[in-house]
Amino acid sequence: MEKIIKYATDLPTAIAVTSTIFFALPAIAQETTPQTDYQCLKDNHQEENSSTSNIPEECLKIPPEVINNSPTLQKWLEQTPNILEDIRHDPSFATRLRGGFSFFPDSDDGFGMNIALDDLFINRTGLTISADYYTDFNSDRSSLGADLHYFLLPLGSYINFAPMVGYRYLENDNYDNDGINLGIRLMLALSRTGAADISLSQSFFSPGNDQEVGIFSVSVGYGITSNLRLATEFELQNLPQEQDQRLGLNLEWLL
Repeated sequence: MEKIIKYATDLPTAIAVTSTIFFALPAIAQETTPQTDYQCLKDNHQEENSSTSNIPEECLKIPPEVINNSPTLQKWLEQTPNILEDIRHDPSFATRLRGGFSFFPDSDDGFGMNIALDDLFINRTGLTISADYYTDFNSDRSSLGADLHYFLLPLGSYINFAPMVGYRYLENDNYDNDGINLGIRLMLALSRTGAADISLSQSFFSPGNDQEVGIFSVSVGYGITSNLRLATEFELQNLPQEQDQRLGLNLEWLL
């Protein structure tokens, strides 16, 4: 009986203590959790004329030197970022400087070199410039050209199409010509970091006359470091009187 009376006496006290702790938790959490009021930080940043040395503690508990050394955070303070638009228009593939060896299966001793600059962006407008050169050390086979591409979809797309127009010089043992190069290109970005992609193109060199040449090419690149990739390419040329092939094994540097 005494235990029952003691329990009944202590019960209201326990309830009161529990209620006090429960209602006090939000205030305790507010005092111990750093506040990150974006509008407060933005207003203070503008008032201080882009200086963050006097940011009040109630706005953001981050050392001022961290903000001063962060161009991204300072940019976000000036204008609220549109992350979705940034993702859509940030290119899913990178500008690449390429160099390597070329092999010509149609020739007994077909071996040479190639260099190229792929997809140099023009202010991220969808326009890119590419230029390439290759030669065979054991014959007169060589090619030099430059193309302008205009990608039809946002640059952040994993799949993109681009009509292409350019100029090319092409030479082999039985052919020697230069002129306009027209075609279309398909870009498959397998990784937004440039770690892997596939590029296919079909163009027509010197179209509309008896010297027209159809050129099909496919290139596959795979990253081995953050800036260096291993790439292979295959090119098929349908010449007026013959068909030539070229294989390439290259290293690519992401710019």
